[in-house]
Amino acid sequence: MQTKQSPPKVVYLTAGAGGMFCGSCMHDNALSSSLQDYGWDVSLLAAYTPIRTDEHDVSVDHVFFGGINVFLQQKIPLFRYLPPALDRFLDSPKLIRRVTAKAMDTDAKTLGTLAVSMLKGIDGNQRKEVGRICDWLELTRPDMMIFSNVLIGGCIEEIKRRLNIPIVVTLQGDDVFLDSLEEPYRQQALDRIAQIGDHVDLFLVHTNFYRNYISEHLGLEKSKFRIAPLGLKLEDFQPFRELADSRQQQNQRVIGYLARLAPEKGLHHLVDAFIDLKSNPGFDDVRLKVAGWLSPQNKDYAEGCFDRLRKAGLDDAFEYQGAIEREQKLDFLKSIDVFCVPADFLEPKGIYALEAMAAGVPVVAPDHGAFPEMATETRGIVLFPARNPAALSTALQGLLLDRTGQIQIGQHGQASVFAKRNPLAMAKATVDILQTLLPAAV
Repeated sequence: MQTKQSPPKVVYLTAGAGGMFCGSCMHDNALSSSLQDYGWDVSLLAAYTPIRTDEHDVSVDHVFFGGINVFLQQKIPLFRYLPPALDRFLDSPKLIRRVTAKAMDTDAKTLGTLAVSMLKGIDGNQRKEVGRICDWLELTRPDMMIFSNVLIGGCIEEIKRRLNIPIVVTLQGDDVFLDSLEEPYRQQALDRIAQIGDHVDLFLVHTNFYRNYISEHLGLEKSKFRIAPLGLKLEDFQPFRELADSRQQQNQRVIGYLARLAPEKGLHHLVDAFIDLKSNPGFDDVRLKVAGWLSPQNKDYAEGCFDRLRKAGLDDAFEYQGAIEREQKLDFLKSIDVFCVPADFLEPKGIYALEAMAAGVPVVAPDHGAFPEMATETRGIVLFPARNPAALSTALQGLLLDRTGQIQIGQHGQASVFAKRNPLAMAKATVDILQTLLPAAV
């Protein structure tokens, strides 16, 4: 008599971002949910802080490597020997949420020693936390473990030693943090990552570009890399025709920016392009809408961008809506005609561009990072030379003057995202990759 196989049991460790909407943890939440719907037994765990997502949060209400505890263990040796009861208090999700409600100091330049210590794993100052997650995993007995990024992977060697299970690491922007570390911490971190990589079975990335770039950048074996597509929950996005009719009734044209307000996301380029665009005839009605998380360390940067708009006499032509929730985001995307986040850095995934296309909005994006591949696949993106505000202004003007082109590009983008970037497509492609690491009986 044939016995029914149990679904693969996977523990997925993602990194919370201290109350911020984070593209990586939102992706990890969406992927975990999709894998659960596909029939896999997936437990999504948070590291540092609880995650924040604008979709249903499927993570376990428990935090490993709690941000408060990890920081104190780094700074004060006494905290490396606290009894379990005090550890549980410091790692309480409610306490962490309260402490990080306003913001977390995530400035990489101040976190070099902590980053290296975390990567050292059992030999670092957070060795107690490594032991705690290993003890929990030995009780849970998963078939596989997935890490949201390599920066939280200092415990991988000890997990391999104690459980001997397949380990998968998703790389989705680790280089941005690493490259902002001061020396000697940057090189120390890179050296440790190369050592950790020997114990990782597979690395997941979302584009060919990022596989080639990050494998060389981190000194990792390219043969271990696999490409898994990003996907979105799409049930609350409206059909294109309804969205187009709604936009047609608006008495103004709107450019939208929805991402963190940070230099690497390139808001300053969009501001310069918008000022240039507004200096030309025929664009009096065009407005700029900005939304997204603003951290304390980037307030001066954002205010500088807004000051440039005010000095150009455009006080009434732009608005900042702050960090927005799911329903507000859908309304935001419904209200804009063109979407643009002109990222300075080499964007590894670009979830925000996929969301804009899902809402039928044509995207203007820089010609580097993930965007050229995304543009070829979806036909929903217009590329411009990266870090070139004049070229960005020209691209925006061209789209805003071409209503037919807007409609065609918006339709192509939405159709492609719905066909190829839906949750089932994401889950199936990821399962096909992960299944190669599991025995046939699982």
